[in-house]
Amino acid sequence: MSFELPELDRKATQTAVEAELEKYRLYKYLTFEDREASITASSEIRYHGATNQTSDQTGVIAIYNTDQQKYRKDYCDRLERAVYRLPKMERFLIEERYMSQDGDYLADYQVYCFKFQPPISAMTYSKIRWKAFYRLALNLNIAITI
Repeated sequence: MSFELPELDRKATQTAVEAELEKYRLYKYLTFEDREASITASSEIRYHGATNQTSDQTGVIAIYNTDQQKYRKDYCDRLERAVYRLPKMERFLIEERYMSQDGDYLADYQVYCFKFQPPISAMTYSKIRWKAFYRLALNLNIAITI
């Protein structure tokens, strides 16, 4: 009985993982704006027949606000757990480059030259990053196979 790890499409997988990490940053660092019920009556005339359905605008909005906040929190927790399971070097790279608040403004060069002590080469950085992306893609179930 043997177990083989799947071969992944590097570019597509990297794009998918980076998209998830971008979504993480948005959910983590942007505030959630609650929806509010409209209390102003509309001035336009509406011609329609009976639908036999009652609408509960306040209830729908309350459910949306609660569910959306829970979804964001659960998403961030899930991604943080996946990153926490990575080896030390890979975790450090992902946290510094992709999960920090100013991750949009950091370049790979700044991370491997200034964040790592001692600095590492670009080739070593790319190897560590690919291993981290590979593990994250499999863990988050977003891996794209060839």
